[in-house]
Amino acid sequence: MKVHLISLLIGSCVAVMAGAQPAPVAGIDTTAIDPAVRSQDDFFAHMNGRWLATTAIPPDRSGWGAYAQLDDEIQPQLRALIEDAVAHASADPERQRIGDFYASYMDEARLEQLGLAPLRAELARVAAVRGRQQLPALIAHLQQLGVATPYGYTVDQDSRDASRYVVLLDQDGLGLPDRDYYLRDDDPQLAATLARYQQHIGAMLALSGDSDSAANAQAIVTFERQLAKLQWNAVALQDPVKSYNKVAVAKLPQLAPGYDWAGYLHAAGMRGRVSELVIGQPSYFQGMAALLHDTPLPTLRAYFQWQLLRAFAPYLSKAYADKSFAFYGTALNGKTDPGPRWKRGVTLVNDNLGEALGKLYVRDYFPAERKQRMSALVGNVLDAFHQSIEQLDWMSAATKQQAQAKLAKLSVKIAYPDRWRDYTALRVRRDDLLGNVMRLRQFDNVRKLSKLGHPIERGEWGLSPQTVNAYYNPQLNEIVFPAAMLQPPFFNAAADDAVNYGAIGAVIGHEISHAFDDHGAQYDGDGNLRDWWSAADRQAYARKISTLVEQYDQFSPLPGYHVNGTLTLSENIADNSGLAIAYKAYRLSLQGQPAPLIDGLSGDQRFYMGYAQSRRIKLQDAALIRRLKTDPHAPGVARTNGPLRNQLEFYRAFDVQPGDGMYLEPALRVTIW
Repeated sequence: MKVHLISLLIGSCVAVMAGAQPAPVAGIDTTAIDPAVRSQDDFFAHMNGRWLATTAIPPDRSGWGAYAQLDDEIQPQLRALIEDAVAHASADPERQRIGDFYASYMDEARLEQLGLAPLRAELARVAAVRGRQQLPALIAHLQQLGVATPYGYTVDQDSRDASRYVVLLDQDGLGLPDRDYYLRDDDPQLAATLARYQQHIGAMLALSGDSDSAANAQAIVTFERQLAKLQWNAVALQDPVKSYNKVAVAKLPQLAPGYDWAGYLHAAGMRGRVSELVIGQPSYFQGMAALLHDTPLPTLRAYFQWQLLRAFAPYLSKAYADKSFAFYGTALNGKTDPGPRWKRGVTLVNDNLGEALGKLYVRDYFPAERKQRMSALVGNVLDAFHQSIEQLDWMSAATKQQAQAKLAKLSVKIAYPDRWRDYTALRVRRDDLLGNVMRLRQFDNVRKLSKLGHPIERGEWGLSPQTVNAYYNPQLNEIVFPAAMLQPPFFNAAADDAVNYGAIGAVIGHEISHAFDDHGAQYDGDGNLRDWWSAADRQAYARKISTLVEQYDQFSPLPGYHVNGTLTLSENIADNSGLAIAYKAYRLSLQGQPAPLIDGLSGDQRFYMGYAQSRRIKLQDAALIRRLKTDPHAPGVARTNGPLRNQLEFYRAFDVQPGDGMYLEPALRVTIW
């Protein structure tokens, strides 16, 4: 999913929000600008150079930028809501769940007293496995607890029939972020991380009482490496057509011989409820079944015990939580401190009871009128996109008609759900942190399975209102924009329209554009995976986006590491398209009148400056490497300079000439929408 919601609308919206207030200001953070770097050579470094040089990444963060900064500002608000629930829990059952869950995390003395005790029953369940015939039931049970196993499942819309739910099975089971960490022996950084990972496993097993921890750690890494060899890479996983392989339940034994699928489906609560499943990576499942058969049972027991420890170490005593952070926080993400416990507790509640907390957040921190203003904003952006489609010179009339039909069916969700999630069936105890986490995951699992056989829940949200993000869902053909995004640095009611269009407007355009990126464009307006393009238009589109791949492959944000233009293609299309649509929306908002000159800056200059500063981010090297391997989003410098180099209006605004670092030959520039 993605994040698109705010482009042409800002002009009319700012006037409404600002009312009869003083004349708008430029809204540019001039203290961040590095005058030593020419805007024509590196716009990202020019606009953010001083900020990059003087801003330290907080020790509890793997990176810092516009999104992280806003999220950090929201945390004290959430803390106040949660601590009020702790103090007045009995007044309302839902607030009591919030308060009790948070209190169970904050009770460090009890966690120290309990040590590993809360997890011993689950570890014993794994230790009791004496035959491979028990593995499917064990895997089903661990999945219900949110523990990684060699494959995972979810319930989602059927991509070929978006009116029904289906069970999807996908590859899983690695303790590192991507297969490359296991297989790229030629990369010293990844090889060193793998060695540290094995040491970490050994240390965690030893802490839990394993007398043969070093040997078991080595066996676990060997097993995960074999899983990694079977897995599809990050680029292949993005292909919705190749990942859609519907298999009848009766034929699962042919796909993965020797694995007890009937036993798994029974233990998972699916038997009799599904007659077919969608298999994401058929070749993986075939190899996985053979690997489970050939791997010694003691290794499999050690592997599953390790996955239990990995999943629940943050909710055990300090010794376990600290070791978990040392690897997953520091080694993989570059964090040097886990942060204050209250902040981690807020994150835990937010991640698990997001809509219950979100209801309180909306009540206290999101004025109702903002939702109406955002609706107007989104309507303006959609109008701009509609006009843009009609003006395309590379798309045929027939395909334009299909594109317009999809755009007309686009659903817009703003701020918060119309109907909140019901947590009544969830039991939370103030003295049982690990039990609370497990019951929450089981609660979510039951909720997931309950969708089977029922109509699609079109009112469901994938993010809570207090989340600083947004997304596009191709199967629901919807854009979703939580309440937390409509505030600085993305939207500033005191700033003039130009900078807001460049910041939040580009976000809105980005999300709408996902409906037409290389992935989203394979779905029609009803959410079905269907090719609605003419062959000629599909080829023309493919030529344009192949040039984008080549452009982004050239970015190297860290010596020895390049952006993967194929992995990041969908997001790069959305960045380029969203910025172009936001600019068109800004120009439309002027209604033919010239933009005011503010602080010596033209409207177009302020538009692009606002965009560049909303994209600023800096990352720890370890986190950057992880993102380059796994994240479909390119780093900030590429997300800024990449789209700008393709925008003719940017060249005009800043007088970019041949020989400048930001200059691309006209024949190499990509304009899509």
